[in-house]
Amino acid sequence: MSVVVWSKENCFYCHMAKGLLEREGIEFEERDIEGGEWTRADMLASVPSATTVPQILFDGEHVGGFTELQGYLKG
Repeated sequence: MSVVVWSKENCFYCHMAKGLLEREGIEFEERDIEGGEWTRADMLASVPSATTVPQILFDGEHVGGFTELQGYLKG
């Protein structure tokens, strides 16, 4: 399974999403759009409808943000 989390460093919901994934034992690739090699434009190329972070994808399928991730993992 490939999981990608588009995030920013000082984002409360990004931290919550990453913590939830870690507690569930799900490995993920973090793509920080502020301080690394990734940019907001890269995120928008992957998730054109994105207006906020986090944006989470499972095997290329867009799940959404933290709230949507909670529902996805319960379902």
